[in-house]
Amino acid sequence: MAQTAQDRSFFGHPRGLSTLFFTEMWERFSYYGMRALLLLYMVAPVSAGGLGFSDSDGGAIYGLYTSMVYLMTLPGGWLADRLIGPRRAVLYGGVFIAAGHFSMAAAVLPMFYLGLFLIVIGTGLLKGNVSVIVGKLYTAEDNRRDAGFSIFYMGINLGAFLAPIICGYLGQQINWHLGFAAAGVGMTLGLIQYVLGGSKLGDVGQHPAPATPDQRARWRRQAQIAGGVFFALALIIGVGAYTGTIPITARQIADAAGVLLLTVTVGFFGWLYSSSEWTAEERKRLYVIGVLFLAASLFWSVFEQAGSTLNLFAERNTATTLLGFDFPSSWFQSMNSFFLWIFAPVMAWVWVRMSAAGTEPSAPTKFGWGLVFAGLGFAILVIPASQGGQASPMWLTATYFLHTIGELVLSPVGLSAMTLLAPPRIGGLMMGIWFLATSIGNFVGGRVAGLYESFALPTLFGAVAGFSIALGIILLIAAPSIRKLMPAQVSKAA
Repeated sequence: MAQTAQDRSFFGHPRGLSTLFFTEMWERFSYYGMRALLLLYMVAPVSAGGLGFSDSDGGAIYGLYTSMVYLMTLPGGWLADRLIGPRRAVLYGGVFIAAGHFSMAAAVLPMFYLGLFLIVIGTGLLKGNVSVIVGKLYTAEDNRRDAGFSIFYMGINLGAFLAPIICGYLGQQINWHLGFAAAGVGMTLGLIQYVLGGSKLGDVGQHPAPATPDQRARWRRQAQIAGGVFFALALIIGVGAYTGTIPITARQIADAAGVLLLTVTVGFFGWLYSSSEWTAEERKRLYVIGVLFLAASLFWSVFEQAGSTLNLFAERNTATTLLGFDFPSSWFQSMNSFFLWIFAPVMAWVWVRMSAAGTEPSAPTKFGWGLVFAGLGFAILVIPASQGGQASPMWLTATYFLHTIGELVLSPVGLSAMTLLAPPRIGGLMMGIWFLATSIGNFVGGRVAGLYESFALPTLFGAVAGFSIALGIILLIAAPSIRKLMPAQVSKAA
């Protein structure tokens, strides 16, 4: 049950938002701290303490990892909805994440892969469900929803801002594995805060969706079977690949993951639209979710190249000296979060004012503009890429600024719209679908990074820019028709 509208203890919002704000802040600190180092560590020469992977293999593994992180929010949402509730899912996920980062602190290749595996499992449990709990703090009629998610987004980006500065410096300047360990410390602090601040949430998110004992027992059996098969396969593949008894490479696993992503996406939406359990109003909402899902997938395929293509551009083609001060290339990863921290409260204020005046754009319109700004961020990089040599840091700074504007008009609004449009009985599962879009985007972004040495940079950047801008314009044109599928109350709120 949502907390009452009278609860304005945290900057005009429910006090439980503070607990979730700091939980997600530390979780994102751990994730972005490790992400800032991941591809650079894999492609760094062995003599420099790295793994010595090629750009192609490193990009494939990076895309596999970052896509699986978000794909696992689907079973994570299912478990929360059916068996354990969002609150416990967040707690268990944080434990897995911390264990994964500390595993990567060991300078042993099997522990590196084990760490990635544990972080994937943990983030699948935590990431979608913490957003579900945020949504449960508000009623559908509460016009603070978008503003609340924007404030929540500030927590995400405070952690994401600090992470590359701390973990990036430790990893690039001292030791890669010390940077990974720092990410584990961050998640541990988040877990402590989450447990101590649990009382502020009351009973929000404590329990799974109502069900009969027979339903609960059936779901438990399904989870046990699926979990057993998943972990058995992971163990067999991992041990076989390490010992050489199974001739499979990380690149082949990444290719298989692409097929899995496509299969899961088609299968899920096939089930969603063929099911007879939805009312006429719910079915209209699900059609809108499908459009937003496609737009979000395309947006994240551009935006999430921050940790891959743009990370390589920062390391190899950008000057890392400013006013006589040398800094690690991973620090560019903080630019997006720096801009978000500044402009998120501005956007929160803008949405509230526009909502009160009845002029707030619909979610499809916001998504269209998000795609346009993401494309513009790559378009301006065509100029320094064409000139050759070391580009000024200002070019990447401008790119991250434009990407920030795009993210602010799409991502927090998308989180809010998904919690509002989804049928309540599958709220956690539908939040997993939102992160499936991020999964697809990360996978594509990682594979694009593998083309870094194969294509001329102006061509690569120009293709990404043109694709994103064109699709954004198409969505802007179609937005009025899409909004007609949204019931009046949801259309106004989303």
